Amino acid sequence: MGNQEPLLAGVEKNDTPTAKERRKVLAASFIGTAIEWYDFFLYGAAAALIFGPQFFPTTDPLTGTLAAFATFAVGFIARPIGGVLMGHFGDRVGRKSMLLISMFLMGGATVAIGALPNYAAIGVWAPILLVTLRFLQGLGVGGEWGGAVLMAVEYAPRKSRALYGSFPQMGLPAGIILSNLVFIAVTSIFAKDVFQSWGWRLPFLMSGALIIVALYLRLRIQESPSFKQVKHSGEVENNPLKTVITRHGMTVMLAGAVSIASPAIGYIYSVYMLSYGTGVLGLPQPTMLWLIVLAAVVHLVTVYLGATLSDRFGQKRLFTLGAALVTLWAFPFFALINTANPGLILLAFAVMLLAQSFMAGPQAAMIAELFPSTVRYSGASIAYQIGSILGGGFAPLIATSLYATYKSSNPIALYLLILGALSLGSILLLKVGRYNASYEALQQPDGSQANRISGNRAVEENRRS
Repeated sequence: MGNQEPLLAGVEKNDTPTAKERRKVLAASFIGTAIEWYDFFLYGAAAALIFGPQFFPTTDPLTGTLAAFATFAVGFIARPIGGVLMGHFGDRVGRKSMLLISMFLMGGATVAIGALPNYAAIGVWAPILLVTLRFLQGLGVGGEWGGAVLMAVEYAPRKSRALYGSFPQMGLPAGIILSNLVFIAVTSIFAKDVFQSWGWRLPFLMSGALIIVALYLRLRIQESPSFKQVKHSGEVENNPLKTVITRHGMTVMLAGAVSIASPAIGYIYSVYMLSYGTGVLGLPQPTMLWLIVLAAVVHLVTVYLGATLSDRFGQKRLFTLGAALVTLWAFPFFALINTANPGLILLAFAVMLLAQSFMAGPQAAMIAELFPSTVRYSGASIAYQIGSILGGGFAPLIATSLYATYKSSNPIALYLLILGALSLGSILLLKVGRYNASYEALQQPDGSQANRISGNRAVEENRRS
């Protein structure tokens, strides 16, 4: 177990969150994150199926698809910026307010995409505005992950930190399921020409109603206990980003490298495979959409499993197992997919997502606990977003380019293997569990308050000495 941050003055033992408060936080973290990922992955599905001809018209379909996937990557360029900005204010103002702002950014941009005129209507302004809105989506989701994870982990019981932290992680496959089900429904209801003309806009416009639900849930929760402690102690950092870089720079870089393989797997199967399955393997679009949905159901269950196992056997142990499995399964993964047999494709997805879930399950709590609560939002957000942009943001674009160049899936498999090996090597070097983020772990053994000297700084000084 990592170091414990003692209870600070102003926060009494009887302020321990109730079971009802914890359920509210978990619901707000899971549902809110699922809706944000619905918005984010909706763009991915549209990039694979519709955005090429709508916003990047060209006589070469591959060029249009590459351009669409490039705008998908723009969201990942924005994510670290969102992580830095919202991490800064999340450590200074609070976690809850940043979650509300991230929801407004993501929801507003998604609805605007649904109403955006295409290239035929406004010419070059169409792709320019699309890229701008995608950038806003990236800002929103860049700050979302850190806030949702910290709210869950900092409310967690002492022995269930990974499980609580996995609820925002489970929002990702839930978002994939929702976005693809909506696309399946729309493509089934409307004729192809109607879908191409305006039917594709409906899933984006639906986001407006979903955002209202998420905002309602998030407005009903209280600020996290850990941030309350920081605020009561008067130890709010004036410049969290500077503190993270100067005191925890190596930890941020290692945690970023650890986080590379997991998002790459997520975006290869949920975004690139839609294009690969239909364009290369010749499978019907509905078949690929359903395979991605079924795989996301497996993903949802296995993230929960990975979190539960990591609370029992250790976060680092489970993460290491997952990263090792990624490197071993990279080539069999594509060998099964290339059979074009839906059953074997689903098997390939399921095993790879089990490996990914052994990483994603413990990942949230593990990264959160690398940093003291005074800079936890900044540290966790930056580390996670480094991994996301290097591993996930460019994965569909890189995979598409590799296949276009070599006409083989082997280079893509090698690419996944290298990312898995990078995460594996990094987790072996990372010292996990430095700061126990659970509220209950912040209590002194006798339940008394610590003195007014900051527990965060005391723990930090003890660790460094």
